[in-house]
Amino acid sequence: MAREMWRLDVEHGMQRALLVAGAVTALAGAHPVAAADAPEPRVLGGSATTPADAPWIVALTDDAGNQFCGGALISPVKVVTAAHCAVDPITGARRSPRELRAVTGRVDLRTQEGTVSEVERAWVHPQYRGFARGHDVAVLTLRAPVQQQPVELVAPDDAARYQPGTVGRVYGWGQTAESGERSQVLQSVEVPVNTDEDCGRAYGDFDAKSMFCAGAPEGGRDACTGDSGGPFVVDGRLTGVVSFGTGCGRPDAPGVYTRLSGFAGEIAGA
Repeated sequence: MAREMWRLDVEHGMQRALLVAGAVTALAGAHPVAAADAPEPRVLGGSATTPADAPWIVALTDDAGNQFCGGALISPVKVVTAAHCAVDPITGARRSPRELRAVTGRVDLRTQEGTVSEVERAWVHPQYRGFARGHDVAVLTLRAPVQQQPVELVAPDDAARYQPGTVGRVYGWGQTAESGERSQVLQSVEVPVNTDEDCGRAYGDFDAKSMFCAGAPEGGRDACTGDSGGPFVVDGRLTGVVSFGTGCGRPDAPGVYTRLSGFAGEIAGA
């Protein structure tokens, strides 16, 4: 699965972030260079996934059809994704819903299968100030309902799915190697939830209230560039979305996900 990265300097607040760009790369005509160990928004070591395995998966594209993020249906008209997927990677401004499309029922992006839906509105968590600061969650409302089966959202009081060692599955169309190509076919891989202590050692700004980490200690299985906003599912419930990480599949550098149980009430009302 794949992610293109852009370094963004927001003049007001001096925020620096690496954001998913996707098609924006073509607009600029160049590929920015990221710092070697900088956190990156971002399936590595996975396998192809069928529509029956993930009927709720969503590919987010621009209005020209270029896929740049993932998401998950939680109702016939609601898609949960990462907040940084709803932000323009060049200006830092929120993307206009008119520029977004949600593709459902399509695991092979080379086909025309499924439904391409326009977005009516986008809710971005009001406390979002950059993926590395947490609150990296957004909800897109579609103009018309789709037929695909939604996934159940994790409950607000559900702590069991975040216990260390719990195995979840992450989905996306991102790079299948840190310096590899994007996958045109949906990939998924199982990764275990890590302890908050391990995550804090890997990322100094880790916030256990709004984030959790998942990844094999030896590396090799992870989300990667292009997977941002994609779902992390535990026992049939949407538990997290891909937020950021350092590299892809590196030992002791787990992926960071948005802890959706902390936002379940806000997501339901978005």
